[in-house]
Amino acid sequence: MFAGLLAVLPVALTLIIILWLFKYFSKPGVKLVEFIFRNHHIYKYLPPIMGFIFTLLFIYLLGVIIRKTLGRQLLNIVDNLFAKIPIINIIFTTIKQITASVANPNSKSFQKVVIVEYPRKNIWTIMMVTGESVNSQGVEFYHVFVPTTPNPTSGFMLFVRKTDVIETDISIENGLKMVISGGLLSSPLNYIEIEQPKTKPGKDNTDE
Repeated sequence: MFAGLLAVLPVALTLIIILWLFKYFSKPGVKLVEFIFRNHHIYKYLPPIMGFIFTLLFIYLLGVIIRKTLGRQLLNIVDNLFAKIPIINIIFTTIKQITASVANPNSKSFQKVVIVEYPRKNIWTIMMVTGESVNSQGVEFYHVFVPTTPNPTSGFMLFVRKTDVIETDISIENGLKMVISGGLLSSPLNYIEIEQPKTKPGKDNTDE
């Protein structure tokens, strides 16, 4: 039973998510279809299907408009509006940064993934580098965003010395997957190197 459940669960959850997305994106277009065919008898599955198609078409046309100069200007106006509203600007900016990084792994929103010994010794946290700076003594720092699990749109920002950081070659996309999944979607080999205690001459460290 357990083996069968593990086999079926991923398929079932995938279908549930797809069905939810279909219903969610079809809702805006359903009313339009019902209005167009208000005086006609239509197949009950036609409004959701046509509504889904209309919604996708609307999103596609919106993307075409945004790629134009006027569309980008209107989008900048909306971005600036949200950026000036207290509290909302934090949520909006963070979500936009994360979605931009997921959509484009080469985006400069997040530069790379690092691991830092935080919040205390022998506990390690995955962080996203967002910038760099130096202090008056010439010490180099990373600006890092610490996303929370399972919602990476919340978190906090830290200044961390470069010498205290473990560099990784984890992509931004995979780093976010690790955070969102709570570590389920991660490599079995991590980048954490722990210095082993040195044994004293003549001492046997085996348990008595």
